[in-house]
Amino acid sequence: MVLRSRKLSPMLGSNSNRKKFKNPKICLLNVELELKSEKENAEIRLDDPAEYQSIVDAEWSIIYEKLDKITKTGAQVVLSRLAIGDLGTQYFADRGIFCAGRVADEDLRRVAKACGGAVQTSIHNLVPEVIGACGNFEEQQIGDERYNIFSDCPQGKSTTILLRGGAEQFIAETERSIHDSIMIVRRAVKNARIVPGGGAIEMELSRVLRDHARKIYGKGQLIINSYAKALEIIPRQLSDNAGFDSTDILNRLRQKHAAGGEAGRWYGVDVDTEGICDSYEKFVWEPLVVKLSALGAATEAACLVLSVDETITNPASEQAGAGGPGGPRPGGRGRGGRMALGGMARRR
Repeated sequence: MVLRSRKLSPMLGSNSNRKKFKNPKICLLNVELELKSEKENAEIRLDDPAEYQSIVDAEWSIIYEKLDKITKTGAQVVLSRLAIGDLGTQYFADRGIFCAGRVADEDLRRVAKACGGAVQTSIHNLVPEVIGACGNFEEQQIGDERYNIFSDCPQGKSTTILLRGGAEQFIAETERSIHDSIMIVRRAVKNARIVPGGGAIEMELSRVLRDHARKIYGKGQLIINSYAKALEIIPRQLSDNAGFDSTDILNRLRQKHAAGGEAGRWYGVDVDTEGICDSYEKFVWEPLVVKLSALGAATEAACLVLSVDETITNPASEQAGAGGPGGPRPGGRGRGGRMALGGMARRR
């Protein structure tokens, strides 16, 4: 698990803070650990000036009591959703404790779920049951950012993938590609039925549809042939993306699927050798549910477009767009326009 580290105070305590621990205890808090000035318009009335020092000492004793109770838990990593001031940072640094404040609530919940701890809103109930742990903790500088890395978490069921690149567009595209890959694997785990990838299943469907179209009389043959041709877009696009000659690749695939028999139906685009290969043997698989969903959505979209048998346009707006000096002008809203409209209605 990787969390982005918050910048600590630029004092000696933060710089001398330990950055690496083995089998550390982790304390997660939603408590403010800093001395704050009084709110605006706050007022304290004293009869004896000597009492002012007792008020200041009480503030310091409260913050030190919180820090002492946290230290007594044995935690070596302290994370808080609220701020940890300079006093708390120096206090923890002197005792070899790593601390970070203003941690995002989502990150705290992830750490609590992975490390087995619980976020506490008070320091008066820091029992061992609410203290988390992990195998290794380390803060690393990666690029311009610092990250807190928790590894070997006892209840960790997830991991973090850190993407780096030279441009924001490159990072966004990489993230989309990885997300698509993970979702494909997730669907494959949930649905055990698979089909060969690399455009193999599309080429086989195209071959079957072309053979079926020869047995049909009428315009339906043209529709099925067009559907079969559209399926070849997948292997063609794969070839183009890989920089291959898509025409040559598709000709080889058509020949293999037509004459290859049972074994030839699994052949698709091979981006490693710039040719074709058995996608099953190359472990290029796709979940069946993904293909069914894609084909169903594409078919419904095509049927929707074909069901539109008439479009309605506004001739006046077309004339206004093409009009110019001396060109036709749209009808106005004056009396003449209404009279012409009325005359048309009477003639009808």
